[in-house]
Amino acid sequence: MRLLDNFKDPQLCKALLERIHSELDGELRFMEVCGTHTVSIFRSGVRSLLSDKVVHLSGPGCPVCVTHDSEVAAFLDLAGRDAVITTFGDLMRVPGPDRKTLKGAQAEGARVKVVYSPFDALKIAQDNPGDKVVFLGVGFETTAPAIAATVKAAREEGVTNFSVLCFHKLVPPALEALVGDPELRVQAFLLPGHVSAIIGVEPYRFLARKHGLPAVIAGFEPVDILQALHLFVTMRKQGCVDVVNAYTRVVSDTGNPKAMSVMDEVFAPCDALWRGIGMIPNSGLAVREEFAAFDAMRVFGLTLRDVPAIKGCRCGDVLKGKLSPNKCPLFGKACTPAAPVGPCMVSTEGSCAAYYKYHV
Repeated sequence: MRLLDNFKDPQLCKALLERIHSELDGELRFMEVCGTHTVSIFRSGVRSLLSDKVVHLSGPGCPVCVTHDSEVAAFLDLAGRDAVITTFGDLMRVPGPDRKTLKGAQAEGARVKVVYSPFDALKIAQDNPGDKVVFLGVGFETTAPAIAATVKAAREEGVTNFSVLCFHKLVPPALEALVGDPELRVQAFLLPGHVSAIIGVEPYRFLARKHGLPAVIAGFEPVDILQALHLFVTMRKQGCVDVVNAYTRVVSDTGNPKAMSVMDEVFAPCDALWRGIGMIPNSGLAVREEFAAFDAMRVFGLTLRDVPAIKGCRCGDVLKGKLSPNKCPLFGKACTPAAPVGPCMVSTEGSCAAYYKYHV
């Protein structure tokens, strides 16, 4: 606890802020791509302390928020089947077609259960051999290894009534897509600590080598974030560009080889839909052929269908850093955390929810 207190030290934060503002020569537009960073930046007050020259853009870092409308529709279609749906709680209120939700489907009789781990879902399948049990797999590289390990365990233990609806996303391809958007003009990336604990540093190197953009893997305390911003300023002053691991107390440069190994054994990269961005090549994970018996898309014969976007919702532009949450016409009026219209207001890590809670 004493160590973490050091990363919240007000005097150290003040000193870093003074150095950032005194050494910065021009505008700095940085984007975070982690929902925990989003919340931390607002909750700690860091954003309110930054000068006008430091522009914070909130990117597609919330796993619930980037889940595409078509994928949410697939969740709801599956809830109408003869199956037990297991999910993390933050998916329960994500709106799909006609603003229907899994919570609403549950109220109407669908068997939807909130679990805290994919292994909880496997246990439900083992305890109910007469039911087909499906776990809804969303998120980034952070959660994919545990779900892959659960699929392996299901096969090893002969559990035949368990499957995963896999809509996992990969962060580096999304960064490539964002960099290619000329309207965004991102000058630096604050990289996610949780994802980086799995994949390490190398997958981000293209930002510096190919695009000339600095990037920093950072922790989630105020000092972590301000240290990352100061590193951006320092690199600009020195005329160098690099990808820096500033979260070494958690993140190894090589990541977690064991986690990546189990993820690669069960899943293979595939093209994936991202809310607000569209299709990004090789940015998702699909269940490999060897584990087809545990792929809910195949088990239930599901396909992704075109669905209309939620009318008036600007979550897509918020996720791309093109729109501040309070600029959405629904923000704080038709759309609030108590009655969300879009997913960015649903999740506690969503940009709109953080803005509403800490900025209004």
